[in-house]
Amino acid sequence: MPIVVDVDVMLARRKMSVGTLAELVGITPANLAVLKNGRAKAVRFTTLEALCRALDCQPGDLLRYDAD
Repeated sequence: MPIVVDVDVMLARRKMSVGTLAELVGITPANLAVLKNGRAKAVRFTTLEALCRALDCQPGDLLRYDAD
């Protein structure tokens, strides 16, 4: 899939665990893992907003396009 999810990169930069982020965002760790591992088919804007707020970043820090 050409859309790459870099949640794990931001987690490492912020030294935050998946469980902590899931709690801050209001989703289950399992659903966050689906997103983090690139298996999600869609992301709600409200979830993206909550991720950006919790990680203090922009949507472009979490999602990128890679044609290869």
